[in-house]
Amino acid sequence: MTPKTPERPRREVVTSPRTTAARRPRYPVTMEIDEQTRLGEVYMRSLIRTQFRLALFVCTVLGCVIGGLPLLFLLAPSLREVRLLGLPLPWVVLAGLIYPAFVAGAWLYVRQAERNERHFADLVERQ
Repeated sequence: MTPKTPERPRREVVTSPRTTAARRPRYPVTMEIDEQTRLGEVYMRSLIRTQFRLALFVCTVLGCVIGGLPLLFLLAPSLREVRLLGLPLPWVVLAGLIYPAFVAGAWLYVRQAERNERHFADLVERQ
């Protein structure tokens, strides 16, 4: 004779007779922003603050680079005497290398600002 294993109780599925329960209508965050409520103001203030910090960062970096060049040439006078393509190095740097730095800074700013806006849109739409 083989020993019997105890049977497991049968599982029961419990369902509600009300299949469409009343739900509270969703109030999207975009309406909060459009109606300029306190919550909408908080969301917009956070986006503006983030964009402002980014602008300050990019301007500070560019300002340090451009403001640091005269200091560099002042502290290292031998660099003032270096000639590149027949022109003094400070002129070459100021005339040719500053503009690509501006373009790179602008590109960085636009790229990061768009990323911030995408994150903000994702946050607003997720709510």
